[in-house]
Amino acid sequence: MFSRKWWIATGGVALLFFGGLGIYLFTSESSPSRTQSSKKDSNRVFENSFITSQTDKVEDEPSALFNDPAISQAWGLKKSDAARAWSITKGSKDIVVAIIDTGIDENHEDLHDNLWMNPGETGKDAQGRDKSNNGVDDDGNGFIDDVHGWNFVSNNNKLDDNHGHGTHIAGIIGAEAGNGKGIIGISPEVSLMVLKYYDPKVPGADNLKNTVASIKYAVKMGAKIINYSGGGVEFSQEEHDAIQEAEKKGILFVAAAGNERSNSDQHHYYPADYKLKNIISVTAIDPSTQVLSSSNYGVDTVDIAAPGQNILSCLPGNAYGYMTGTSQATAFVTGAAALVMAHKQSFQAEDVKKYILSTGDAQTQLASKTRTSRQLNLYKALTILDQGISATGVAAANSQNIDKKMWTSDGGKNNAADPNDKNSQAEDGLDPAASAMSNFGKSLIDAMGTKTKRTRVGTQQNSEGF
Repeated sequence: MFSRKWWIATGGVALLFFGGLGIYLFTSESSPSRTQSSKKDSNRVFENSFITSQTDKVEDEPSALFNDPAISQAWGLKKSDAARAWSITKGSKDIVVAIIDTGIDENHEDLHDNLWMNPGETGKDAQGRDKSNNGVDDDGNGFIDDVHGWNFVSNNNKLDDNHGHGTHIAGIIGAEAGNGKGIIGISPEVSLMVLKYYDPKVPGADNLKNTVASIKYAVKMGAKIINYSGGGVEFSQEEHDAIQEAEKKGILFVAAAGNERSNSDQHHYYPADYKLKNIISVTAIDPSTQVLSSSNYGVDTVDIAAPGQNILSCLPGNAYGYMTGTSQATAFVTGAAALVMAHKQSFQAEDVKKYILSTGDAQTQLASKTRTSRQLNLYKALTILDQGISATGVAAANSQNIDKKMWTSDGGKNNAADPNDKNSQAEDGLDPAASAMSNFGKSLIDAMGTKTKRTRVGTQQNSEGF
């Protein structure tokens, strides 16, 4: 017979074992897990981006600049200094942004007029038929009637958004301005190319394959910027190579850092983490400039932060609603890139990337979250272009072209000083314009300096500039 002490000891060990097992199983089921989601992630599906509220109408809060009713509800526009940016440029229809997502509501009141029009599939054919629906591949690109883009899930030109995510992203990037309806996009004048890679109503689709095909289409058809909100934890050589081909064509690729609550420096997330010079990896912040607890971060792999919490935008059926995630933050940066390209159309992807990253507002709370420690600032990304600083970050010796109005509080309603910039007022008797340029130039050169950068995963290269 076993002694009483033996039974007590055995019972204690069993209690610890089964108790620990129970706790493990409970936490495994209730907490996010990369292991659990890796199969889905590797197939390139956006995560945790759900509609939190929806309405057919938005509260009438007109703006002094535009008459779009809901503009005052968009905290992200204020956070990124959009109003002053729009006084410089509202974008251009010449800038084609490819949105690789869940499709779009083509008839949405705030999006329809900003849809990209494939010139080879518009107008009349030899028989007098409308090329957009004549059932013929008029431009010979291998896609029939792809007037606004292509559905790579069902292999047709039907771009219906059965989720809402793609329409929401499109609204953030390029909802129309001044039409008296809904919201306003970051770049209210733009051409939105719609490439559908995912549909919740079509099970078993190869989303990674559809992603690669979408990227190749965007490159072939002349997109300037590609916005992609999906991702996964597995490296794809084919996907990498497709984005690299976009890089060779001068196309910017703006990618979501992901919503997996983890450090991407340790647990990589693709395509955001590929080491390619045309990729901007974006994480999401709340109104207090804190990175969302759901968002990925990393001082080696995540470039910049942008608004991503409770963002108001378009939804299918002429509706509007709020969504949260790095997807929404990514759309903010894509819109910024469209504005920069419209303002300086000679810029290639690397030039635009340098300006966006180096002109953001430095924030101490982002120091351990992104490689630049900066949040997006639309106005500064545009105004520095006119201040004698080249795309390499080198200030010109002749500063006569500096518009001092931009740095003073009495420079006109469209060029007011940045109230958050301590250098917008004269300090210690220094000329405010000179002081601002000196501080900004130092920040720019520090961010874009020649020192070797820590590598972004995904290739064998050992160094990278912005």
